Amino acid sequence: MKIAFFECTEQERSFFEKALKGEELFFFNETINEALHPKGTSHVGFDYDVISVFVHSKIDEALLQKLPKLKYIQTRSTGYNHLLCKDIYKNGLLLSNVSGYAGPAVAEFSFSLLLNATRKTDIALQRAKEGDFHYDDLKGIELFGKKLGVLGLGTIGMQMVHIGKGFGMDVHVYSRSNKPIIDELGLDFVSLDILLKDSDIIMLALPLTPETTSLINQNNASLIKKDAIIVNAARAELIENTLYEELENIICLDGDNPLHVKENLLFTPHMAYYTKEALGRIMAISLLNIEAFLQKKPLPNCLYLECKRNYKEQ
Repeated sequence: MKIAFFECTEQERSFFEKALKGEELFFFNETINEALHPKGTSHVGFDYDVISVFVHSKIDEALLQKLPKLKYIQTRSTGYNHLLCKDIYKNGLLLSNVSGYAGPAVAEFSFSLLLNATRKTDIALQRAKEGDFHYDDLKGIELFGKKLGVLGLGTIGMQMVHIGKGFGMDVHVYSRSNKPIIDELGLDFVSLDILLKDSDIIMLALPLTPETTSLINQNNASLIKKDAIIVNAARAELIENTLYEELENIICLDGDNPLHVKENLLFTPHMAYYTKEALGRIMAISLLNIEAFLQKKPLPNCLYLECKRNYKEQ
């Protein structure tokens, strides 16, 4: 099989070369869009059987036409909104992602953003480096006893719940389905409106899908407490674009392209997943997916149903 990896690091290349001996492997630092459309040339008919991409590679019909022998797409990410499911499904291709790898990494990063917002540590650290030790304007708030609302109970959301409980917070959750952790930890399972209305802290732990796009929007944003803090370590599009300008709440965001730069918006690069342990899990799960395809076994993280649903909705 000819397998091509895009947006591939040296660590990933070394890992997959050792694990997939006997296969014909190709490695690119660039996105698939850059690698398959080099400037000033016209390349058609790339004969890869399998491609493995990351979040900056965009897969659509035009690109798929360059890959006539393609059978399987593997994205080394949990999110898959960079892949146009409509075109992938229409072409009868298999698709899988890497789910469950980022729970501790993203949840811990979310709380690091929250602690920065509540205790203004970024300002204090910068002042101290400059020899300025005054802090009378940096009064913070405690997390203990605050009501934490978590949207989504996947791997990340469940980890957020555990950490929130550890801080002594009163946790309630909004999820598509009731899960055992709700009864195990005595959580309040509430509607979206109640969560937005009652929460002091709101954490978003949902993938970006047609159902979750603009989940927080002009119709429900008025429910949110004026002094609530929103921590969105997922995709920016979970919150309606206009609200980044209008909300008075402090919003912490993990994203490459912050929509607005303003005093109540803290943002970082899209790095919540970026830990040694999580990167190791990405490679291990990606390998399991690829090996299952090569051995003609059921794909552990197959996105067929999601792809089919999105095909109908797009």
